[in-house]
Amino acid sequence: YFLGKSDKYDSRDVERLQQDDKWVENYLIWRHDVVDDTLKMIDESFQWRKEYTVNDLSESVLPKWLFDIGALFLHGYDKEGYKLFWFKVKHHTRDPKQQLDKKKLVAFWLEHYAKRDHGKPLTVVFDMAETGISHIDLDFVRFIVNCFTDYYPNFLTKIVIFEMPWIMNAAFKIVKGWLGPDAISMLKFTNKSDVQEYISGEYLPPHMGGTDSFKYSYPPLVDDDFQTPLCENGPITSEDEHESKEEIDTDTKEAGELNEAQNLNQKKMNSIEQISKSEETDKTEVKPKNAKKALTTFKGSLLHISPAEELYFGSKETGEKKCLIVLTNVTKNVVAFKVRTTAPEKYRVKPSNSSCEPGTSLDIIVSLHGGFAASLQDRFLIMAAEMDQPSGAGVPELAQFWKEVPRTKVMEHRLRCHVVESSKPSSLTLKENAFNIPAKTNEDLHIQLTHLLQINKRLEEQMNRCLWFQQLSVVLSLLSVTVAAFCFYLAYAQRS
Repeated sequence: YFLGKSDKYDSRDVERLQQDDKWVENYLIWRHDVVDDTLKMIDESFQWRKEYTVNDLSESVLPKWLFDIGALFLHGYDKEGYKLFWFKVKHHTRDPKQQLDKKKLVAFWLEHYAKRDHGKPLTVVFDMAETGISHIDLDFVRFIVNCFTDYYPNFLTKIVIFEMPWIMNAAFKIVKGWLGPDAISMLKFTNKSDVQEYISGEYLPPHMGGTDSFKYSYPPLVDDDFQTPLCENGPITSEDEHESKEEIDTDTKEAGELNEAQNLNQKKMNSIEQISKSEETDKTEVKPKNAKKALTTFKGSLLHISPAEELYFGSKETGEKKCLIVLTNVTKNVVAFKVRTTAPEKYRVKPSNSSCEPGTSLDIIVSLHGGFAASLQDRFLIMAAEMDQPSGAGVPELAQFWKEVPRTKVMEHRLRCHVVESSKPSSLTLKENAFNIPAKTNEDLHIQLTHLLQINKRLEEQMNRCLWFQQLSVVLSLLSVTVAAFCFYLAYAQRS
């Protein structure tokens, strides 16, 4: 049926339909197993996918301003564990010239999510706070509705509408007419008092009565696997262009990591040097707050992460291209972790997806690739989860682990980039050839200094615990002596 109309469709969609039984099943479910209706839906959605070039949509083909305004994005989960697709209506204005690009943005997000999570259903949230007549765009709303009713089968769980102004009641009566009885039952009209029936406060912003401090920005502040642009370790290199990550040979990856490590050993004037500089300049007038932050440690439930808030990179003039993140496992089990970035084309992270043994520390080296420079907009996300039964730390095992681990068991911590601009020459700044000391000696000293700082912190914690046990022992000993003396006294008194 579909092969005969191949000119109307994207050949990639036809090929997928032949191979992906789950996709076909979703069409059937959405059309209540009525074959004729199912075929009609597939036909309409395939034509739509070709018209909107859905398979080729990417950030590079869409205007940057679309991402900047933050009207559409994925973030958080509802109480049933479904991903939230947010439409901030107050950021949307009617403009026929921009309408096609805005519709393609919707298709971009939906296709991006569908590929990342294999079509797991979404919950749509229309946040209509602070909206009015100027934001009503029935054509755009109808497009979003059609995406779920006609183009993405079995992809919608519910539509949560928050604080719809009374002036829009008439408009939404029209919308209800487009939905049909099944979709109408998915409409949930809410306000601040009852929205948490569907979404917990953890993923609601303050104006909706929640505690989520997330603020969309572009490049987006990393929040989870489905924000974009995210990948685990920068762009795939040219020699690996035709291989998926799961198909890369483990030995090849290990060899690549070894070569990378060797390259790093040749060129390590990194953020450790910057941390040392910050520590020294803390004694002067130069940015004492930032210097203090660079040495702080975030104490998470699974990992302690240092630095706690910012990675220090140099500008093009200062030239520092590498930073060190130190992870310390504070649990009794192996902890799997992975590091993601909003700018994968710029950074190399080694290791980006690995595990840390109980009670041990592990160094992650973040390096700028090629001629790129760090930006204040760049973000990093460290995700960690406890492995109850370690089954190895290889790539396949970790990939399977991250697919199965519940979202509630994942610890997340975000790091910003801090760019240190060039300043007046200072005797506090160490260069590779300063005092005729070889570069390798300098970098070894910096690495040792960072390790010593971490070891010193752990020793302080252990010492504090030892002092506490010592004090407890003294108290218990005194109690024992007192009890013994009292017993002797009683015995003596009875004899007397």
